[in-house]
Amino acid sequence: MADKVEFELVSPEKLLASQPVDMVVVPGSEGDFGVLAGHAPMISTVRPGVIDVYEGDRVVDRVFVAGGFAEVTETRCTVLAEQAVPVAQIDRAKVEQDVKNLSEDLDDAKTDAERADAEAKLAVARAMLDAVGAGATAH
Repeated sequence: MADKVEFELVSPEKLLASQPVDMVVVPGSEGDFGVLAGHAPMISTVRPGVIDVYEGDRVVDRVFVAGGFAEVTETRCTVLAEQAVPVAQIDRAKVEQDVKNLSEDLDDAKTDAERADAEAKLAVARAMLDAVGAGATAH
């Protein structure tokens, strides 16, 4: 077990994952970072993006997170996510509609607070759309 790192993914609703893995790649606010057993302790904010969970050299699980915090120790990586959805469960058509609606909300925003809220939600929706492959097509 010394070559594994314990990965925990927690959302406000529940514990989504708690398992030993070979590596986990987290979308940190300063860039993606990989965590292996023996990693230096750190804390990072998490930006909207996808967490990749590895067994050997294969990605065995992909989970979209809307942001949050990650704590890393030599033996554990814990991600406290604002929202987490397995990439396979994302409904692309719904997210495309959400992006359209949030873009309209941004255009209609009357105050700085409304604008900031719409921009934050739109950034999460666009990141979710990228997670399901929209980023692979030309924009």
